[in-house]
Amino acid sequence: MTQTLLSELTTAAVGGPAGTFVEARTEAEIIDAVRSADAAGEKLLIIGGGSNLLISDDGYPGTVLKISSEGFTVNAEDSCGGVSVVVQAGHNWDALVEHAVKHAWSGLEALSGIPGATGATPVQNVGAYGADVSQTIAAVRTWDRESNAVRTFTNSELTFGYRDSILKQTTVEGSPRFVVLTVEFQLPLGRMSAPIRYAELARVLGVEVGKRAYSNDVRREVLRLRASKGMVLDADDRDTYSTGSFFTNPIVSMEQAEALPADAPRYPAGSDGLVKLSAAWLIDRAGFGKGYGLEESSVSGGRASLSTKHTLAITNRGSASAADMAAIAREVRSGVVDRFGIELHPEPLLIGVSL
Repeated sequence: MTQTLLSELTTAAVGGPAGTFVEARTEAEIIDAVRSADAAGEKLLIIGGGSNLLISDDGYPGTVLKISSEGFTVNAEDSCGGVSVVVQAGHNWDALVEHAVKHAWSGLEALSGIPGATGATPVQNVGAYGADVSQTIAAVRTWDRESNAVRTFTNSELTFGYRDSILKQTTVEGSPRFVVLTVEFQLPLGRMSAPIRYAELARVLGVEVGKRAYSNDVRREVLRLRASKGMVLDADDRDTYSTGSFFTNPIVSMEQAEALPADAPRYPAGSDGLVKLSAAWLIDRAGFGKGYGLEESSVSGGRASLSTKHTLAITNRGSASAADMAAIAREVRSGVVDRFGIELHPEPLLIGVSL
């Protein structure tokens, strides 16, 4: 019996064999696979697009469930209430964004080019360029493994935070209590985007922060910006063989932020005086520039490195192991602590890997 290598299912292209591999293309198949694994007492790992996972070279000893359900249903569409669209968990995220922009469904355009499946987006509260999915999600339908029943969460019940949600908080080593089945988005109708909140994006669009632009223009510029940073999947570009941003932007107290050099980027992070910092800036100023680790003398032997385009991504240069990528992450995190006293936290799920 041929084993399925998880390196073939992840954008970082690392990871050993799955103990048992199941692919589910419908909601019924997803629920059946989860119930079967739970009844057998097996560990369960959920994979969608595989873009947010760093999996051990030893693989995963339990059941690996790849969710491949596709398609979406438009429940309502009118000029007052906008469009309500229910999307299957396995549906490609950027395909949904592209469809939304083409059909004048506003609100997702700044999230163009993000790899992975739609069902993963509420778990991490996926975001980029000043937008995140919490701004447009109406509800998430899940399978609750504890109560053995379908459970639907409204937006407020998901307790969204920065790259966080109740779905993530109840996930242990890639094994969620709540398995996402569908995600419902409520989107305004119109050719104009949501207000542009990210300064770099506003600048290339020629608008002020807080103003709107044509959604087609926003999608085009976001894809261009992401590609320039190696954040759009390209089989011919080793900089895109990664988990995307490896570390989240740290949120710290005002005192910690004020202790940094004056040119350190700082952003407000809520009403309680917290400040969001730039992980990319901290990494670079701690001495880890673009391409760090490419040298054969590095901790990864040159097999893994920071992207040559963006210091936030740890990339597989062609023959890296999960251990190689973790070694780079460990060195970078330790260097930032030594230089600034701030600990970075990984954004991808680490499966059988520790820093």
